[in-house]
Parts: sequence; structure tokens; C-alpha cells
Amino acid sequence: MTRHAYLNRIATAVPQHDVHAKFMDFVPRMLSDERRRRLLQRMGERAQIDHRYSVLAPHADPDQMYVGEQFGLGGFADTATRMAIFQRHAPDLAMQAIGRLALTASEMPTHVVVTTCTGQYAPGLDIDIVRRLNLDTAVERTVIGFMGCYAAINGLKLAHHVVRSDPTARVLMLNLETCTLHLQHIDDLEALLSFMVFADGCAASLISAEPAGGRIEGFHSGILPQSEEQILWQVGQNGFDIRLSGAVPGSIGRGLPGVMANVRQRFGDEFRLWAVHPGGRTILDAAEEALELDRSALAGSREVLRRYGNMSSAAIMFALQDAIERASGPERGVAMAFGPGLTAETMVFETLA
Repeated sequence: MTRHAYLNRIATAVPQHDVHAKFMDFVPRMLSDERRRRLLQRMGERAQIDHRYSVLAPHADPDQMYVGEQFGLGGFADTATRMAIFQRHAPDLAMQAIGRLALTASEMPTHVVVTTCTGQYAPGLDIDIVRRLNLDTAVERTVIGFMGCYAAINGLKLAHHVVRSDPTARVLMLNLETCTLHLQHIDDLEALLSFMVFADGCAASLISAEPAGGRIEGFHSGILPQSEEQILWQVGQNGFDIRLSGAVPGSIGRGLPGVMANVRQRFGDEFRLWAVHPGGRTILDAAEEALELDRSALAGSREVLRRYGNMSSAAIMFALQDAIERASGPERGVAMAFGPGLTAETMVFETLA
């Protein structure tokens, strides 16, 4: 008898502080060249992002980014300070999303999976969740770290394997990122354009053998050729250093047809729902063209980008929540996220009636 795993529910949360307008006012000041300042502002206007949220409040001083923390033209916080901020704020953001998941007594998790690439501490967020939910200390915990924007798909893979091997398992997956903590004081247009899309957010999901929500059919992973240097995420002295090359959309456009050919060979080609990682406007444009999708197919992903920005591993779950909620009865779909490698991680799912 084949056992199935189901993505029963997804709940999402963002911090209260909308910092996008503040960012677009503050960050050009770090560029020494007026031409590049104007270019960054024009790119911001074309980014199709209206809001991005942070655990830190925007500062009224034009020379300071955040209230109460050292993120100003006079100097930025070091990595240790940023990790302390993550540890202070991440548990509350996690519980905000978990609260919206509204777990019943019979749904209390036997397994906890956490994905994050923007903060580290130990005992970690997984143990904080166990304590705050008053779970049995025997609950199995796994933290998936530093995999970037596609980590949620890997978390779903793990949950899928757990539930198929133990149909009594109930997996709570949490995808939590505080990308705004890693803004750098740097006179580099490409780097600042990368920071312009990133934001904080959290998704909480329940995966079990209970046939509700969407059935997980399977996964496919593909590393796109000659692209390994295009997304880099490394621990630096003053936060985590990101490189998000302008070549990424082109690599996605060239590589996705081959990835989808493998997906269709394994799972067929009748897909009506699409949840593509809202990594940025040009990334969604490249995916839409490469997958030969109608303009409306990625409307949900574009709306997530507009309302929240790119929340790294949490963002695909926002888009997937939208896709599942838009389904009218049983419909098959594809969730896809991109990250370091350059890797495309894909999940095929089917919504229930």
C-alpha cells in the first residue's frame, strides 16, 4: 500500500515594521557616485515591490536605518550583534506564524523542522519552539541551515519522507528568515540592489498523513550548469555577505526548460497551479518565459513579491499558500524555488476537493 504525505495547512507572518520606503531613502547615501544613486532608485521603482518588513523599526534620522541598533552611515553592527538580534526576535515571529496555524490538540507535532539561513544560535529556534508549545521533549527536531531560498522545499522533502515512513507522524515545518539584518555598509551597486529585494518573514506548515490540503506527489532537484558563482551567501565580519549576480535570471531562463522536461517525464504535464519563488521581478519574468506560462500563472508569486519582498526560504511557502487557496477542487501544481548552486528545487502537488 502506497503511503502519502499531505501539506495540510500553511500559515504566514511578517514583522510589524515596513522598512521598504526607508531603505530606498537611506541606502543610496552609501553610494559615492550620483549616477549610481539615481540608477538604484530607478531600479527600485521597477522592482514591483511596495512593502518589505523587518524585525527592526525604521529610524527617523536620515543617516540611520534602524532604531536602537548600529545600522547608520557612521558604522554597522558586527555579525555577533546581528545574531543576538536574530535570537531576540526569531522566537516571537515563529510563534506568530504557528499561532495562525491553529494546531488542535490532536495535531501537536511529533517532529519539528526549521529552515533558516539568516540566523544561528544554540540551543536554537527548534528548542525554543518545543518549549513555547510545551511539546514532549522527545519530539524529533531537525534544523536545515544555510541552503538559501530553496530550503523550504528541502524541508518538505524531509517531512514527506518522515510521514511516509511513519503515518502517525505530524511534522511542523517552520521557515523563518530575518534577511534585513544583513544589510551591509558597502559602496557597491550590485550588492545594494540585492539587498533591495530581501525582507523578513515566517511560514509555518503542518504535514501529515491526514488527507487534507494538498497531496505531495514528489520532488525534483536540478543544479543549473555554469552558475555556481552567481549566488553566494557567506558569513562575514559584519553580517552575512551575499552575492546575487545579475546573471541569475538568464541562467534560470536557460536552465528551467531542462528541469521541467525531467519533471514532466516523471510526473506528467497537467499542471494548473504554479508557485514560483518570488526572488525578484526579473527572476519571475525569466521563469514565466522559460516555462511558457500565461501571464496570470504567476500572479500569486508576483503579489507576494509586491506585498512582502523576497523572504528567502519563507517566500515560496507564501506563494504556495496562495496557489493552494486559489484551487477550485482537485488541481495539480508545481512549486519551485531557486538558490545557491545555482539550484532549482521543485515539488509536485495535488490539491484535494
